[in-house]
Amino acid sequence: MRPWLRHLVLQVRRTSRGFCGSPGQPAPLPVPQKIVATWEAISLGRQPVPEYFNFAHDVLDVWSRLEEAGHRPPNPAFWWVNGTGAEIKWSFEELGKQSRKAANVLEGACGLQPGDRMMLVLPRLPEWWLVSVACMRTGVVMIPGVTQLTEKDLKYRLQASRAKSIITSDSLAPRVDAISPECPSLQTKLLVSDSDSRPGWLNFRELLREAPTEHNCLRTKSRDPLAIYFTSGTTGAPKMVEHSQSSYGLGFVASGRRWVALTESDIFWNTTDTGWVKAAWTLFSAWPNGACIFVHELPRVDAKVILNTLSTFPITTLCCVPTIFRLLVQEDLTRYQFQSLRHCLTGGEALNPDVREKWKRQTSVELYEGYGQSETVVICANPKGMKIKSGSMGKAFPPYDVQIVDDEGNVLPPGEEGNVAIRIRPTRPFCFFNCYSDNPEKTAASEQGDFYITGDRARMDKDGYFWFMGRNDDVINSSSYRIGPVEVESALAEHPAVLESAVVSSPDPIRGEVVKAFIVLTPDYSSHDTEALTRELQEHVKRVTAPYKYPRKVAFVSELPKTVSGKIQRSKLRSQEWRK
Repeated sequence: MRPWLRHLVLQVRRTSRGFCGSPGQPAPLPVPQKIVATWEAISLGRQPVPEYFNFAHDVLDVWSRLEEAGHRPPNPAFWWVNGTGAEIKWSFEELGKQSRKAANVLEGACGLQPGDRMMLVLPRLPEWWLVSVACMRTGVVMIPGVTQLTEKDLKYRLQASRAKSIITSDSLAPRVDAISPECPSLQTKLLVSDSDSRPGWLNFRELLREAPTEHNCLRTKSRDPLAIYFTSGTTGAPKMVEHSQSSYGLGFVASGRRWVALTESDIFWNTTDTGWVKAAWTLFSAWPNGACIFVHELPRVDAKVILNTLSTFPITTLCCVPTIFRLLVQEDLTRYQFQSLRHCLTGGEALNPDVREKWKRQTSVELYEGYGQSETVVICANPKGMKIKSGSMGKAFPPYDVQIVDDEGNVLPPGEEGNVAIRIRPTRPFCFFNCYSDNPEKTAASEQGDFYITGDRARMDKDGYFWFMGRNDDVINSSSYRIGPVEVESALAEHPAVLESAVVSSPDPIRGEVVKAFIVLTPDYSSHDTEALTRELQEHVKRVTAPYKYPRKVAFVSELPKTVSGKIQRSKLRSQEWRK
């Protein structure tokens, strides 16, 4: 065990034997709170980051010891349901046991070594959390991906990342098989399935059952890579955002305590897809604070299923993207009784003040907004207890120094709109991405002077509250899905009807914004029925790339606005949409 935790954990045995302090002296802080306070101080930048850190060893295994000594309520650490009766509950001890077995699978059957990369493309199944922890134990770098990835998406990610292994489910295995011959780095394919084996694949559940329970966790340094997330940009293919063992493993402790307001008695449900960073945010917010992660398989978003689940299970804390809250407030919430729900959060896109007010009025539970990126942890938030200004993202969250700057990196005064920026010089915050992997040019371009430029525009008022104004690039944020216009335009270009296209965001009352495509048709298709052609192009995009990227709105135009050098001016089309 690391020296910085050993002296705290040793007190577990003393407190379990009834140590309460000297007569007349106040009782010492309970051991779990003392340990969490140490992690929180590091997260806030008040204590140095240790040289060595491994989330599985230094957090999960510590909670397992605390649990064994009776220092945690009898809540599970992980609670999964599928909505049709299946249910799995793991204590921290059982989570440790199962994740060590999974680590042996990665090292044994898969032959993975520290630093190797592994793609995780799974629906909300318990194995996603098991394999994530197993990657930490072995030093394997995990690369989560959404289950909507197409063959083209998978091929690009496997080739760009040089991943040596992938784990997925029955439904995605055929897509992987179709492109794996073009991915020379891919050595092993793991299948999460109860059915018979598939040629060329290893059955993860069978291997897990037979794997030994003993495993020695790798001693990782704090700056060693932990995870890579692909994030969409304005130009080109998605970039690889690399995070370290400590940036995620310790970076979310404070926000988990102060914004998500978690304790070891809480049961936290975040409805996000496993392929998005918010799934990792949940993991690294909940478990350091001893809270239980609740998961519903939720094959598709269904407002009634979510509301019934909140009524049935003792969930204390809920996090959804604003799009889902917009769906929930359209239901008759008076028909539901949320006996345990006490705290709700949202993020990933701007929250409409009307949605917040409706939710609070009908549930008596406040909705706390936060803001962050794949490259960061929580940048701004409305912590519990702080005054909320409806429509604001809240205040800067430590240890970040967040400012509004102009295009040269100069700090702007309150009230002026500019770029949301995080100070990275002279000291770069530890809870920050390492780099855009294999892309030093992109990493350098994200910095301006002493600041990292987020790509978002906002203003800060005199009280320090930030107000989101929009993106300063062309990335579309639809239901918290970040969509690069080039990805959609490239898909459209593969259809013979499309001469050229421009893709921008368009306002939508439910999703906040959606993809809209302006299309110039080839002569052969100029006289086609537009409604039928619209449907055909939408289905084409769904087949070529991830379905969530398809244009929900299509406009056929004779020409696109361009600069004198011939570059398409998406900004004009976007302004046109948002002025309507």
